[in-house]
This record gives sequence, C-alpha cells and structure tokens, in this order.
Amino acid sequence: MSLSRTVQRTVLTTALLSASALAFPASAQAAPLPPACQEALLTTLDKFPVTDFTVPDKVQSAMLVEVMNLSDADQKAITQEACAAWNNWATKNGQAVATDLDTRYRNAAGPACNKFTTSAIGTIKKFAPNIPAQTRDLEKVAKKVWQNSMEKLSTEATNADCRKAYNGVKAGW
Repeated sequence: MSLSRTVQRTVLTTALLSASALAFPASAQAAPLPPACQEALLTTLDKFPVTDFTVPDKVQSAMLVEVMNLSDADQKAITQEACAAWNNWATKNGQAVATDLDTRYRNAAGPACNKFTTSAIGTIKKFAPNIPAQTRDLEKVAKKVWQNSMEKLSTEATNADCRKAYNGVKAGW
C-alpha cells in the first residue's frame, strides 16, 4: 500500500467519525498498536465507500501532522477494546455514512474546502452520537486532531472562502 493511500485512510477516517484510525504511535518508541487498531488503519476507509466526498490535500497534511504529534497520554486511548468497537460499528454503518457524506458533498457550495467541511462536520454530527461508548476516549483524541487541524488551516489558508470554512468548523462536533 502506498504512503499516500495510507495517509488518505488515516485522515479520512479522522475527519469522518472520531475513529481509531487516527490512533497510531507518534514515535518509534511508542508501543505497537493492538490488532484491532491495526485493522482499523487498514480497513476503515473501505468500510466507508464514498464516491464524491474528498479530503483536500492540505487537510490531509494538517491532520497527519497532528496525528504524528499525539502525546503519550493521547496514545493511551488507543486500546483493543476501543478499536474493536469502532471496527464493528464502521462495518454496520459504513454505507449509510458514505451515502450521507456523498450527498452532503454534492449539495455543498463553493470550493472543495467548503464542500469538505460542510459534508464532514454534518455527517460527523449526525453519526457521532451513535458510536459505541467504548470509543469515547478515541473520539476525544479525534476531536483534538480535528480542532488543531482546522485552527491551523483557518489561519494559514490563502483563500478567504477556505479560511471561513475551516474557521466555521474548528470547534468540532
């Protein structure tokens, strides 16, 4: 699997649903991922078969930086139980999530950054309340990654519409 595809899997999962796919060690000294978390990294994107929804490259990069800088405390949220609960939920709900993302993306106006933020935050808000309780610590980490990424993007975007789009969703879900 190419690095680009791996990054896309990781970042898309984050943006979608407070997933454990964000949860991988930030340093070479971190403990290996539990098997269910490895599975989440490798299969989550496949469980959400979007057609139109796209994560802009700048968003992917910003989120990857945040994920790579997770603290040791944040990494402790990455457990076998949490990732297994996420994997089960994603398998059962992935198609509905993908359909919702695609519909919102097609209906959103403006540049790709606005289409992404509008569809991602709308879908996250719709589905996050139904994610299993065992994933709540992972959700906290995902929210942190989302908020930090959107904050950075809202200040660094050269396009005024993108600054507004990122700023509008930086509080998270």
